[in-house]
Amino acid sequence: MEKAININRPSSADGMSRIDGRLKVTGAAKYSAEYAVEGLTYGVLVGSAIAKGSIAAFDIKTAERAPGVLFVVTYLNAPKVPGFQPDQKGVRAQLKVFNDDKIFYNGQPIALVIADTYERALYGASLVKATYNKEEHQTNLTENFGKGYPPRGDGLYKRGTEDAWKSAPIKLEQEYMVPTNTHNPMELHAIIARWDADDKITVWDKTQGVKATQHDISQLFNIPLENVQVNSRFVGGAFGSALRTWPHEIVAILGAKAVKKPVKLVLSRADMFTSVGYRPHTWQKIGIGATADGKLTGITHQAYGQTSPYENFTEGAVNVSQSLYACPNVNTKYNLVALNVGTPTWMRGPGEATGAFALESALDELSYVLSIDPVELRLRNYAETDPENGKPFSSKYLKEAYQLGADHIGWNDRKQQPGTVKKDGWFVGYGIGCGMFGAYRSGATVKATMKADGTLHLQSAVSDIGPGTGTAMVLIAAEQMGMPADKISFENGASDLPQAPTQGGSATTASVGSAVHQACVELKDKIQKLTGNSGTDNPDYAQILKQHDLPLLEVTAKSTGGEGRDKYSMNSWSVHFVKVLVNGSTGVVKIDKVASVADCGTIISPKTARSQIVGGAIGGIGMALMEEAVIDHRYGRYINNNYADYHVPVNADIPQIDALFVNKPDPILNPMGAKGMAEIALVGMAAAVANAVYNATGKRVRELPITPDKVIA
Repeated sequence: MEKAININRPSSADGMSRIDGRLKVTGAAKYSAEYAVEGLTYGVLVGSAIAKGSIAAFDIKTAERAPGVLFVVTYLNAPKVPGFQPDQKGVRAQLKVFNDDKIFYNGQPIALVIADTYERALYGASLVKATYNKEEHQTNLTENFGKGYPPRGDGLYKRGTEDAWKSAPIKLEQEYMVPTNTHNPMELHAIIARWDADDKITVWDKTQGVKATQHDISQLFNIPLENVQVNSRFVGGAFGSALRTWPHEIVAILGAKAVKKPVKLVLSRADMFTSVGYRPHTWQKIGIGATADGKLTGITHQAYGQTSPYENFTEGAVNVSQSLYACPNVNTKYNLVALNVGTPTWMRGPGEATGAFALESALDELSYVLSIDPVELRLRNYAETDPENGKPFSSKYLKEAYQLGADHIGWNDRKQQPGTVKKDGWFVGYGIGCGMFGAYRSGATVKATMKADGTLHLQSAVSDIGPGTGTAMVLIAAEQMGMPADKISFENGASDLPQAPTQGGSATTASVGSAVHQACVELKDKIQKLTGNSGTDNPDYAQILKQHDLPLLEVTAKSTGGEGRDKYSMNSWSVHFVKVLVNGSTGVVKIDKVASVADCGTIISPKTARSQIVGGAIGGIGMALMEEAVIDHRYGRYINNNYADYHVPVNADIPQIDALFVNKPDPILNPMGAKGMAEIALVGMAAAVANAVYNATGKRVRELPITPDKVIA
């Protein structure tokens, strides 16, 4: 087992700011759409006006004659994508964009207008006309349950007796709904594609995994992997939307091939609703049974989630019910419903965030039936080992998290009887919601170069979507090497750098951080062999290299993942406490106070860790109170595909959020003792808000978002 590093960090680490913070706030950080590429042209997408059918004809002549327009790409004239051909194996199911006349959803890209300026491309796109062979579409989830099917196998899970909740002394069954939540990061998705030769390409792309994007482009266009260069130095928020290669990226590459010039394609805000996935609309039903003293005897969790006609996107919406609490009898069922919509994707806390809303709401409802405090009910069903497989947890300090959060929120002020506390005319309520997410670690490689001036340069291909990855890597290296953090730099976000996993699933610190740790260990070994001194804690690296006339020392270290999973279950845990104020006349809900507690192992970078928890909590508040992408089912078209009508939290909606950490190391997952926190920062938060609203008003809202009309209905 790898030796863990000392977790007693110097006080300077507690206040260390992001290493790239100044670049970002001064505008010096370059995002994918901001690179100056010689001969650059501009592309604008044209989307389908129907939700199902085929294209009967195009009228592109007016667009082609418009000033500055260089080319109008459609399926009729687009270069062929080798990976879309029927005999191509190993390419995953996806929309074969510009490959034929088929239309699967409203807004599907059907043309790309390329011009010498963005404004001319935008005008040209407005001139493209298409006629369609329209077919009857389906976009309503609840009206199509009869068409549901399991994603793989039978979609069933069973432990103990099926539907045991029905024979419990105390039982309840309720339905819960999570609407479509769309990705709306500050940075729009963008790509610049440049063909350097017939079999060589460079792209600047918004992606969470440059190596994954490199692989996809290589496979789709049948060009050598080493001839694909993907750059993604800065990413302005993603949290799932950039985890895969989307149709617009393929379109930009096709366009660049067609005009033999670099093409920049930046999605519009409306495009973001149809082009880069979303949290799928999901219906859930939970049956839950318990003894009179609050011990769970059975849980049944069913879910229907939407997907596209051409891909089976799945997420673990029911999985949280299988393992969050000790319960002898659990059965779950998950079905997909293929609708005329684009493919969903992972969105922060994928699956678990959706499932936790239902489970944690149901458990809260049960607490009122039993007249047991919601925290106490959770403690009575605390799982000391993994209920699914009986394995011990690599670490679990959720009990400490309960206590931290309850003390911080003032849980003792909560009243069990709903609607009994008022302050300045507002009803006051408290709610709790718990979360869990797997703690993962993948293989990664890091190159470390100690230079003669005493600086250390680290390199990894990993993307940084905003959590402060570079800062964490620098802190890990600073501690291991015993040198100041300001003498360490971290280079990332390019496919020609050492192998790293895609940034997702809250696994980056555990994965790439382990490789940084290993690189530092190997680098110190090299230095100690030079000096013959194995006991020096803080060597003068510059002096050592100078004495040996070396301009630099470098190592490339690999770290593997997955160790320990055969013996342990590995998860991160969270508990969110929320205090709300609800106006009894208008139904307006105000978040008064939040205490979010994370049990995620050692905290490497306290400042950026707090940002992660605060950001996740805000996302959970948006999920609970505001976010809902609405489709007009007559046309299969989103009607609120903009920031004015698709509501997200703003500063006025958010109070001071207290981020608290158990901060005890996990001894198994990696040498730093760290586990992921980005997902658990959101998982359970929506339920905490809903439960607080019920405690304040006695009104149980089971269909998100919790808007004023539902509160006063």
